[in-house]
Amino acid sequence: MRIVLDTNIIISGLLSASGPPGSLLRLWLEGKFELATSKAQLNELGRVFDYKKIRKRIPSDQAADFLGHIEALAVVIDPLPIVNLSPDPDDNAILSTAIEAKADFIVSGDKFDLLSLKKVEGISIITARRALNRLKKA
Repeated sequence: MRIVLDTNIIISGLLSASGPPGSLLRLWLEGKFELATSKAQLNELGRVFDYKKIRKRIPSDQAADFLGHIEALAVVIDPLPIVNLSPDPDDNAILSTAIEAKADFIVSGDKFDLLSLKKVEGISIITARRALNRLKKA
């Protein structure tokens, strides 16, 4: 199974290992699914790790280590097709990553932009809790 995790899910999972986003990261690291990402998302993660409020909770060496893990273990899609379905360019990169990677689904906590789309080219956009339920059934 191939999944795209929105940046907010990755950050949430790193900040709290006990919630659904943290469980998804753990399942990925255990090899329960294939993570698809892109150079654009890796750049976005680098920017988010640089936010002062994030740096207080995730030290820069841990952030760099995690980015290295993603680059080494995930399917990194590059270049991305152009998609303009969201007003947020970072969300469009997530959508185009999923399309190009032929992902089974996208996991997001973004209720206003991504989750409200529900699907893109047949790829469901779901919450972390729903993703965990789908992984349990697989």
